[in-house]
Amino acid sequence: MSPKNNASSGAEADSASPGRTPTGEPPPRLRSTDIARLAGVSVAAVSIAVNGRPGLSDATRKRILDVADELNWRPHLAARALKGATNDVVGIVIARPARTLGVEPFFAQFLSGLQSCLSNRGIATQLLIVEDTETQMAVYRRWAAENRVDGLVLLDLAVDDVRPQLVADLGIPAVVLGSHGNPMPLTSVWVDDHAATVSILDHLVGLGHRRIGHVSGTVSYQHTQRRLRAIDEVRDSAGIEVTSISTDYSDAQGASATRRLLEARPRYTAVVYDNDVMAVAGLGVATEMGIPVPDEVSVVSFDDSVLTTMARPTLTALTRDTFALGTFTATELLRVMAERPQPRPVQAPTPQLVVRQSSAPPTEVANVSGG
Repeated sequence: MSPKNNASSGAEADSASPGRTPTGEPPPRLRSTDIARLAGVSVAAVSIAVNGRPGLSDATRKRILDVADELNWRPHLAARALKGATNDVVGIVIARPARTLGVEPFFAQFLSGLQSCLSNRGIATQLLIVEDTETQMAVYRRWAAENRVDGLVLLDLAVDDVRPQLVADLGIPAVVLGSHGNPMPLTSVWVDDHAATVSILDHLVGLGHRRIGHVSGTVSYQHTQRRLRAIDEVRDSAGIEVTSISTDYSDAQGASATRRLLEARPRYTAVVYDNDVMAVAGLGVATEMGIPVPDEVSVVSFDDSVLTTMARPTLTALTRDTFALGTFTATELLRVMAERPQPRPVQAPTPQLVVRQSSAPPTEVANVSGG
């Protein structure tokens, strides 16, 4: 039998492979002595191999590293596990372009609220920005193997997202921002995007808008899908026309989508944006095209921030305390880290529409009313 097969058999016997035990508890942490036994070598040989020092044959080094890789083990894991130590670190891995995150107030406010709450407990936040979900999952596996973090916050939950189950199997305490209260293997903090979207459309329909543009975020995200479903429902019930254009949330793509909508004939009389950055960019495009807001087109943002209040005209927006959402999420994560409870959905407050200068009845309705 090959060393890898021996390693697999030993891992099953010790219940040390990634996953949870039958009682729902995280699996025992592997030690260097386990790797040594499974590879048929001394503990000293394991240390030499994993630290890349000379003194072993190529075949022995490969056998040890194969066992370590198959069991997702890293060298300093044993020392920390033996001491029962914690890292006082919460990890966040985000798969979005760094440029997009750098200009979006939501993330800055959310992370500030999260860190503020964690700092009171002496816990730091480790943020890593990566390219895709596969890389995210590789980071989760590595952090679990190295005992790097004490908890995780998962953002941007996608449709059929595989990350929650992986993190649950790895035994890392975690909270997901999203999921709309649906059952899942991790505790989730969710916001009713559906109700929030309906409030925007009800406002615009009440003003008399019948042809509305929607500049959405990434359609693979669950919260984007909830917003699109809400739009479909209102479109059907109110008999209005709504056209959605998907983007990456950036100002550049928000501006491009706005230009498409405002160049259409007949022109859309209102445009709804899935974040504040795109809404401000869209306002700039309307100004460049000589289309006054709100006289000829109304603008509404799903997110509120200092950007929406500094713009001229000020932007109608869904407002929520994003800093408080971060502290709310951190509080829930601390509970999960301390108690290891059964996963549950926890609802955060629904954003409320604040009407400002950028939304008004469409010109034709205003003219009829004035006549």
